[in-house]
Parts: sequence; structure tokens; C-alpha cells
Amino acid sequence: MPLPTEPIGSIPRPEEVIEGLEAYRQGDLSRQALAQIADRALRATIGAFEDTGSPVITDGEQAKPSFLTYPVEGADNIEPGGVEIPFEAGHTRTLPRLTEGPFRYETYAVEYLERAQSYASVPVKQSVISASALSFLYPDDGLDGYPREAFLEDLVDEVETDIRRCLDAGAHAVQMDFTEGRLAVKLDPSKGLLRECVALNNRVLDRFSDEARQRIGVHTCPGGDKDSTHSADVDYAELLPLLFEMNAGRFYMQFASEEDPERVLDIVQQCSHDDQTIFLGVIDVNDPRVESAEDVRDTVLRAAKHLPPERLGTTDDCGFSPFGDDRSTARRTAFEKIEARIKGTRRARDALGLE
Repeated sequence: MPLPTEPIGSIPRPEEVIEGLEAYRQGDLSRQALAQIADRALRATIGAFEDTGSPVITDGEQAKPSFLTYPVEGADNIEPGGVEIPFEAGHTRTLPRLTEGPFRYETYAVEYLERAQSYASVPVKQSVISASALSFLYPDDGLDGYPREAFLEDLVDEVETDIRRCLDAGAHAVQMDFTEGRLAVKLDPSKGLLRECVALNNRVLDRFSDEARQRIGVHTCPGGDKDSTHSADVDYAELLPLLFEMNAGRFYMQFASEEDPERVLDIVQQCSHDDQTIFLGVIDVNDPRVESAEDVRDTVLRAAKHLPPERLGTTDDCGFSPFGDDRSTARRTAFEKIEARIKGTRRARDALGLE
């Protein structure tokens, strides 16, 4: 389909899910009971997603504790107290830390995918966390008997498995969440850390065929949590040239909330490659205002002056609730925004003569 449109991932979870996850972590709810709660939310989310007319959906990450830590939830060699990430609203998120090797996943994303596919009547896309994000779990002072390079090799193996299982299970596409891209520049303005992140993710991507990589995408945004970001103050120009060095066929880019969209489009035009599809964010998930279909159409038409329409797609700037306890956005608002994206994308297709 010309000018495809896809969501990023998370949908605000019902209160029952948020409370159930907290009760499970406190030992007051069984894993089976939590799974039943998440399943009810999943069915409701898929129904609401399909009601928007979305040609591709996700599971809304209803059962994920967060977009980042789902692989290691419950692992016995993970403990709190890792890297702290401050957000502009004043709150922080603290990553867990690895205490010993080897590094192994407890949960692969294909489990979420297959549950969603069992209820969905349209293709399902699956998001996974990047190797570079999970690399922050390794402590700076190292681990006795488990050097960092051994950890990275295990990590690359696990991320490859996470992606490959989703592709093999028939995912419409697999999206690697790389929200740490701009953050890496903030932490290290020399961009040495960013280059390390790109190289590590390419160690994963290079294990796939050219054909498979056309179904693998990279999502970038300056973070999204409680209507706040962690690195929007970093110039996009510091990230984008290196971003497009990742060997993926799809790029899902935060764009709607950018203050200088023309400049961003110029950089994308200069730095991206002809075999890369650019899904521009046309929905600002941190803004409570619901965009109109005309807003979305106009954003696409602006982009089409810089990039060939056949290389364009639309998406949301970020997931609506990447962390499982985020109550900042109402489910109704999220689905209204998604519906506006879908209608606006159709209007842009018509205006560009792509139907």
C-alpha cells in the first residue's frame, strides 16, 4: 500500500492492569491472575484498535511491564539500582542492573505477538527493545568472571532471537525501539556513545538478510513518559546522520513535536538512503490536543516536498504509555489520535494521487 501507516506500540493500560501489575510485584497477585487481567485488556485494545480502521495494529503492550525491561522481568540476576534517566517533568526512571552472567531473556516478544494475533483480524506489528538500550544494564565497574564483551555477545544473540522469532511468527514488521539515541548524545556530546550504540545494533541487524531487514524498523524519539521527554533538547541533527547508518529498512521517527520540521526534513533527505522507508510521526503523543485529519494530511504533504512519496509512511511520535504505570494519557484520547492519523493519511494519499 502506498503511504503506509502504523502505530508505534503502547496504548494506555486500563487501571485494572496498572493496579494488577503493582499487586503482582508486591506478591499480592498470582502470575495467572495477572495474565487474565492483561488478556482482558488485550482483547479490548485490539477491538478498539481495529475500530479505528488501522490497517496494522499492535498489542498495545498491555501485558508488558515496560517497553524496555520486558525481557528481564523476573530474572534472578537482575536487581534495582542501575542507570538513572531524568525526564524534563522532574521525575526519573531507573533501569535495573545485571548482577552476574550469563545474560538471558526471561520473556521473548513473540509471546505478546502470538497472543495478539489470536484475537486480531488485521496484521500485527511487534516492537522489541534494542541491544543498545539493554547494554545499559551492564554495570560500569564490570562483573567478576563475565567481561563486558562476553555480555555483549550474549546480548546480541538474545536480541537476534527476539527479532527472528517475531519474523518467523508472521509479524507484519518488527520495530526496534531506539529511544536512547538522542539520550546518548546528551550523555556524551562527542557522540562516541552514540556510535557505539549504532555499531552494537548493527551487530544484530547484520545477522539478517536484506529481505528480512525490509521488515525490521528502528524507532527513535527523545523519550516519552508522563507527557515528558528525556532528551528533546538535543538537536536532531546530532542524531540523524548516524541513525541512518543502521542497517534497517524502516525508520519510525518522532516528528510532529519538532519545532523546525523543514530543517529536519532537509536532514532526512540528505542522510537517509533510497531503500529506507521513513515513517514520520504525525501525532504528538505528549500533547493532549487531538490532531485533525487535515493536520496530518498537511504534515505529509510538507514531507512529500522533500522525500519521494513512495518512501514515506506515517506513525505516532512515540508509544502512548511506554511504561506500565503511566496514567498521563486517556485511552480514549490515544485512539482518537490514532483515528486522526489514519484518516489524515488517507487524505494525503488522495491529495498525492497515490490510491
